[in-house]
Amino acid sequence: MWIIAGTIPDPDFALLVPERESAAPRAASLSEAGLHLPDGRAVPVERGTAALAATALQTCAALGCPPPALLLAGDTGSGSGSRQLYAWLEKALPGLAPRGLTFHYLFPDVDWHNRLLLAVRELENTPLMVADAGFMYVAKMSGYADAYELFTPDVGELAFLADEKAPHPFYTRGFLLAEEQNIPVLLARAQAHGNCPANLIIKGKADHIIHEGRLHAVVDSPSVPAMECIGGTGDIVTGLVTGLLCAGLPTATAALAAARLARLLAAHCRPDPSTPVSRLIAALPEVLPHSRDGFLALGRA
Repeated sequence: MWIIAGTIPDPDFALLVPERESAAPRAASLSEAGLHLPDGRAVPVERGTAALAATALQTCAALGCPPPALLLAGDTGSGSGSRQLYAWLEKALPGLAPRGLTFHYLFPDVDWHNRLLLAVRELENTPLMVADAGFMYVAKMSGYADAYELFTPDVGELAFLADEKAPHPFYTRGFLLAEEQNIPVLLARAQAHGNCPANLIIKGKADHIIHEGRLHAVVDSPSVPAMECIGGTGDIVTGLVTGLLCAGLPTATAALAAARLARLLAAHCRPDPSTPVSRLIAALPEVLPHSRDGFLALGRA
């Protein structure tokens, strides 16, 4: 089982928890109406965790593997829904024994992060962990970034990881310039302070794939500048790599294939800045390979 844990920006959204693995577990599905959850509810695919989950579902469908389970809370920034999610997962982890966890938009609470990490480390088989957005921030703030398999920052978030004193990207110090040409310096500083894992997808005009602490590949084409203006495109990348890891692809292969697929999707859709991310995700099956070998080829450096 792979679990996607994140939030829906609706304070009235009741906690959705994964079913224990059974002969026929109910899975989420996708339609023009949005993301259909296993309990019968539907949420729009606009950006955030819903966009990540929808992308992962499409990816797993193309690979013919079971999709990730969803653990979702309603939270608009107060943290109450996120803390409810943290508390549920801390208790449920031993029974779920997931192979992997992707943490996304969650209120950054260091105490709850560390309680979850302790629960993860007590499992017989330690799951792979991917972090993006708010949970990546708290993973860095906790001092345990190296416990993760993969982070997926953009260049601005990389500058935050490089700043050992910043508690949030908003407070990143000005001398750490979030510019593409500074990626090597920012990465080295983040690594020196233990603020990132050994594997990263650094998203930008050119995507930098870091594997085992070193530059593995740079993906800069096709280039579609409009993608930088569309909210949720980074969630597509994290959803792609989640789906590929869920299918068992090695981390470096999954990361490089995800970066390339996101760019192929952009070139296929030819979006403008007003294009909703839901349209891009709906078109994803048109660019995904039809075989595992096709995905592996995209992930080859």
